Amino acid sequence: MGENKKSKEKICSFYASDYHFEMISLPYIEKMLEKNKNIIILTENNLEDTANKLINRINLKKEKKEKLFKIDWNNDYENKIKKIQKNNNLIVFIKGKKDYIKNTNEKLEKIVNNKEIKIIDCYNIEEVANDYNDITKNYKKSLNTMGVKEIEKI
Repeated sequence: MGENKKSKEKICSFYASDYHFEMISLPYIEKMLEKNKNIIILTENNLEDTANKLINRINLKKEKKEKLFKIDWNNDYENKIKKIQKNNNLIVFIKGKKDYIKNTNEKLEKIVNNKEIKIIDCYNIEEVANDYNDITKNYKKSLNTMGVKEIEKI
């Protein structure tokens, strides 16, 4: 079964804390919301408190902040999987430990078919520090504070 390369893109990201993940992802999410992309965040832990604090402090117009507040920052996995099945034009952040990311990607592989989807696997740098080079070999791009950039292979 062939994969439609145009419909699926995989990006990685590395964070040191929940706030760091949000500081990396919020500018990118805000840009993608402007392009009418659907954003879903699959996370092992609830990010609602930290995301709300950060969104309240960033310098954006009220309308843009409201769009960011509407994103479900909770760890409601099953409902979010249902949203992924129903929607198209998706950007899905998968934030958590290596096993969570692996298992979630396997689940998504079975349900996304040829949807237009961008998956951003977000790893805790403390957990994967020794595996960083091996992980990045599986991706062409990375999301960091400067946005999405090509990964330079060593």
